Amino acid sequence: MIATEPISIPIDGADPVDGLWQVPPDARACLVLAHGAGAGMTHRAMAATADGLAQRGIATLRFQFPYMQRGSNRPDQPAVAHAAVRAAVAEAARRAPERKLFAGGRSFGGRMTSQAQAIRPLPGVRGLVFFAFPLHPAGKPGDERARHLADVAVPMLFLQGTRDALATLDLLRPVVDGLGPRARLHLAAEADHAFHVPARTGRKDADVLAQILDEAAAWMT
Repeated sequence: MIATEPISIPIDGADPVDGLWQVPPDARACLVLAHGAGAGMTHRAMAATADGLAQRGIATLRFQFPYMQRGSNRPDQPAVAHAAVRAAVAEAARRAPERKLFAGGRSFGGRMTSQAQAIRPLPGVRGLVFFAFPLHPAGKPGDERARHLADVAVPMLFLQGTRDALATLDLLRPVVDGLGPRARLHLAAEADHAFHVPARTGRKDADVLAQILDEAAAWMT
């Protein structure tokens, strides 16, 4: 297990947020990893993702969005979330200037990262990695949340479950195809938005995560 270093990340015009810096000795790249809307950077799924990437030679910087730092259940307005993403990216670049830099995250965190990138490129970021991009609310299919992706010029990797209620495949596939060669879609069979698979598949959630992390690490390196 690669140890994590608690850090503080300054944000222009706002209070700092907590972060976790995890870097293996052989790190070939670094991913700024944003959490989802309902759970912070210390959630077991976030920890398992960071630990698994460290085992594959990828450093990570996890961070709290300001609302999570305050203990609120209401996600930040986009401008606030975007500022946190930019601050975390700047901190990762400062700590590992020699490593290839990527950004992204789980669900809400990935979407806030791509919005920030679409508005103004994140300095030094070579690509975006989405762990379950939330294309639409559950039960309300649509692709409006993906429209900003047309303004993202860097490569993008979508890691999605085929049973994700927040990204039905009949909508997600055309979105990714429409982005052209800069976007890649990797599907985890039978996995839902949390990358959970039913027992009938004969697979464990840990197996699904390992497959996803193999794909992510290979893409980044």
